[in-house]
Amino acid sequence: MLILIAGPYRGGTNDDPSLMQQNLEKLESVALPIFRLGHVPMIGEWVALPLVHLAGSKKPGDDAWNEIQYPVAHRLLEKCDAVLRLPGASAGADNDVRIARERGLTVYYDIKEIPGVTS
Repeated sequence: MLILIAGPYRGGTNDDPSLMQQNLEKLESVALPIFRLGHVPMIGEWVALPLVHLAGSKKPGDDAWNEIQYPVAHRLLEKCDAVLRLPGASAGADNDVRIARERGLTVYYDIKEIPGVTS
């Protein structure tokens, strides 16, 4: 499965870059375990952040940021098979879960819920 990892990135950081980096590291902390279960992990920021930079964003929430940041996750959800929702307040991640449910995708709330792939 292609599994979108959703959780806080910008939320609760007051746009502090070091706190946003810490949140990204929390998202990334489950990527390797998902891979080792036989799946492909995906984090929207892995795609969005380079695009936001290329679009000339100067700070979170500016026009270039808003054009790309959340729409990337929505487009990824068209390709994903499931979502892993990590704990923490995040309007963006909550919206990802809503969209995933509308599309009939499985939403996991703990990595232990994700089945491993047997060959």
